[in-house]
Amino acid sequence: MKNPSILVPLDFSALSQEAIPVALKIAQLFDGKITTFHVNVPITEIDEPFAAHIRYDFEKMEKDTLDHLNDLTKTLIPDDFRAPAKVVFGNPAQDIAEQGNGMDLIVMSSHGRTGFSRMLIGSVAEKVLRLSKTPVLVVEKETDVDNFSRILVTTDFSENSRAAFPYAIEFAKKTNAQVELLHVLSFGQLDRDETDDFVEDLREERLKLVKSEYFHEIGDRVTTTVLSTESSPHQAIAEYVKNHPAHLLVMSTVGRTGLNYLMLGSTTANVVRHVSQAVLSVRPSDKS
Repeated sequence: MKNPSILVPLDFSALSQEAIPVALKIAQLFDGKITTFHVNVPITEIDEPFAAHIRYDFEKMEKDTLDHLNDLTKTLIPDDFRAPAKVVFGNPAQDIAEQGNGMDLIVMSSHGRTGFSRMLIGSVAEKVLRLSKTPVLVVEKETDVDNFSRILVTTDFSENSRAAFPYAIEFAKKTNAQVELLHVLSFGQLDRDETDDFVEDLREERLKLVKSEYFHEIGDRVTTTVLSTESSPHQAIAEYVKNHPAHLLVMSTVGRTGLNYLMLGSTTANVVRHVSQAVLSVRPSDKS
């Protein structure tokens, strides 16, 4: 992730600005540039009785909003890491995802305030997770990324889940981080007549092979864990990080599907809802 272009959506709330320090840390690590981005939601698109009678001077509103965004950005981001801010009118989640195309990373808060409807940006963040082809890093007010010195990477052994590996490796190489490779073995999803111990042993061996094949560059700093549980994967991960804190969780947005596994995409969205750690979700490349 060399010289990344980083998009930070802001709605001018203090909570949305929680993303700025994390984005700045990444920009400093990888010599990147941060573009702050605001989506104006015209009141005429909001279901209010008076909305149809309101007329806007869109050019003036865009200029005023952009001036405000630039003023705010200059106070939060040093010149060396700041790219020109951008403002559009439209749908927040869709426009954030579209603006993210062609950029390397979206960093956003999971909670804030957007528009006159005061919707939670958490719902916007979830939609962005599902829409964006660009990796999305979601942070909370309580998030402590430190120097990304402890990284947790999840895998369900699918090809899709491997899309997250290069990002974890890049962060670990830059920060000398300790990396934990985690596989959740949810016995509620198994349909084979095998003993728990046998299945767990097989998964542990397989996870070690994943480490050897994909993490050999930083292998001396990588540990492997098979987490056996009766809970769903997202519940198990959320509970695990309470007792094994990490500064960054890295997950694919799409994993294995079928009778034996839950879709990892739903796992990722649920993990974002239930943890205070920074979660980097990576969407696998579309297959032609």
